[in-house]
Amino acid sequence: MHVLNKTKGYTMKFSYVNPTQIHFGQGQIATIASAIPQDQKVLVIYGGGSIKKNGVYDQVTRALKDHTWTEFSGVESNPTVETLDKAVAVAKEQAIDYILAVGGGSVIDGSKYVAAAAKYAGDGWDILIGKHPVTEAIPIGAILTLPATGSESNSGAVITQKATQTKLPFSARVVQPKFAVLDPDAMKTLPERQLVNGLVDAWVHVCEQYITQPTGAMVQDGYAEVLLRNLKTLADEYAQHDNDQWRANLMWTANQALNGLIGSGVPQDWATHMIGHELTALYHVDHGRSLSIIQPWLLRNQIEVKRAKLEQMGQNIFGFTPASDLAERTIDAIEAFYTRLNSPIQLTEYEGTKAEAIDTIINQLKTHGMIALGENNAVTLEVSRQILEKAIK
Repeated sequence: MHVLNKTKGYTMKFSYVNPTQIHFGQGQIATIASAIPQDQKVLVIYGGGSIKKNGVYDQVTRALKDHTWTEFSGVESNPTVETLDKAVAVAKEQAIDYILAVGGGSVIDGSKYVAAAAKYAGDGWDILIGKHPVTEAIPIGAILTLPATGSESNSGAVITQKATQTKLPFSARVVQPKFAVLDPDAMKTLPERQLVNGLVDAWVHVCEQYITQPTGAMVQDGYAEVLLRNLKTLADEYAQHDNDQWRANLMWTANQALNGLIGSGVPQDWATHMIGHELTALYHVDHGRSLSIIQPWLLRNQIEVKRAKLEQMGQNIFGFTPASDLAERTIDAIEAFYTRLNSPIQLTEYEGTKAEAIDTIINQLKTHGMIALGENNAVTLEVSRQILEKAIK
């Protein structure tokens, strides 16, 4: 049963388009031969080299046999501007016409930065600090190997500056991939930890756009709930993760979680992500794990303003019956979802004492302007401190 919470006076208003062409399914890497014009000089960007072990690199090589292309490898799991600026130099020196990102969200995010920075004469970090609005970029195509971020069909990216331990997002329509290849076979050799991180990341992406306030937006709510039920089922059936159907459903669900549709015209939160980014930048916590550490405690802290949507989630996702503690039980169920997947719900590895770690994170949030987060701008530095007191062991 779908429970609809209505909010008086709330009306949807948005413009939505998703221009990325999706090539989904086994064997679809071959489509890049025609997706990228043959007269375009291509820069293939990838990560640590796993694509050479799982057959993806060979498929890319075959598909680009009639193209002029070069490659850049070594993009980190949290892409740094220090590494990416080397790829920017290659793109400029070799007059690259097209970028092909081959990897997970980090490689695709990094490629978006390269595509934008290559068209800019100044310091590329200017893009992240808002000094340079991106209006021009090299066209991008993507081959997804790790489903998680939805970066293959959205216009956002998150980049780290290693020197200052700063992790910041940027968004520009011109860096959205022209096409994306989603071949579930590319997931076959992924370590389990990365699969779990992807599942958790997709789950929190949906939550950031759903657990806010009632809007009466039936399509966005309903579709968000479909995606959450998918992810819950995939977690419940995690033992079957080594089959084609499981992989395909995770890959498509993660894509739909952040392609812009379920967030159109409704409030969005993103506080969990902004606080989580600091854990990653400071302590190298996997992005997915940073989210499972922060989210349950943030939800408990903000339970009263989120109560109606938590109750809706409890009924429609977890099958709970209405009760006075429905919201509380829903948060417990979210926490149990992470625990079943062995994704942590507290930070246990950090430098110095707990008090020092909290101060360090708060100082970083302040430095980065993250002082009024969430759909109501209610997650102030003091509220973030309260959340971290619970989230750090």
